[in-house]
Amino acid sequence: MAMSNTFLYVVTVLIWGSTWLAIEYQLGVVEPEVSIVYRYLIASMVLFIWCKIKGLPLAFKAKDHLWFGLLGLLLFCLNYIMTYRAQVHITSALAAIAFSMMLWMNILLSRVLFGTRAGLRVLVGALLGIVGIVVLFAPQVQSVSLDDAVFYGFSLALLGALSASCGNMASQASQKRALPVVQGNAWGMFYGAILTGIVAVASGHDFNFDGTFTYIASLAYLAIFGSVVAFGAYLTLLGRIGAHKAGYATVMFPVVALILSMAFEGLRLDGSIVTGTSLVLLGNLLVLKKSP
Repeated sequence: MAMSNTFLYVVTVLIWGSTWLAIEYQLGVVEPEVSIVYRYLIASMVLFIWCKIKGLPLAFKAKDHLWFGLLGLLLFCLNYIMTYRAQVHITSALAAIAFSMMLWMNILLSRVLFGTRAGLRVLVGALLGIVGIVVLFAPQVQSVSLDDAVFYGFSLALLGALSASCGNMASQASQKRALPVVQGNAWGMFYGAILTGIVAVASGHDFNFDGTFTYIASLAYLAIFGSVVAFGAYLTLLGRIGAHKAGYATVMFPVVALILSMAFEGLRLDGSIVTGTSLVLLGNLLVLKKSP
């Protein structure tokens, strides 16, 4: 029985909205690139085992592996290297604002590559979503000085979003070629781990490990839920409704992150949170509402 689009969307938003916090626990002892290698080696192995249990074929033609390799490079390597590195230099608030721009990147690239017309309602919804994100994080951003480190970090986050958006296009194109999402993710994550490993070695990073509970728990969460479950849900949704609509999930992530912060970190509800969240949710309704 196929899962509904609404279920896939909710799963994606709830899980990825919580990964911002988990990534913070990955930074410190282990270099970001090395943590990404661990994350996607674990995720790919889980998916390969799942495919074996379910009897899903894992043998593909060489040209299919080119698509999986492209997916690995864009979505599971460059995207995460830049995102993790960005959070070394900037707050998660700024990173969330930068990454939410992927929505507009998806709309533009979908138009150029697939001829997808977003429609006025989707465009207005996207604009409301971005404005909502800026309003949400305005108090935090106002206190940030625009020095070289912040500019560098924000630029990295934007490049990470662009890489992710290009990865979305690669996934959509591969699905149009009838390549399966689950096996595609398994191979893509494996190639992503290998490519990131090459970057880590070239950068002279040691493959050390942090044995603390917080590092291991956050790594497990990011590998199983943040990678296997969320990417499976999101890319399936992307294949069904298109990247220009599925991309709105990136605007919803920070809302979930803020709710978690209020629940567990004592963040207090204020006008900017109420206004920003309202704008994001209104934009969400416009983007995802079915055409009459």
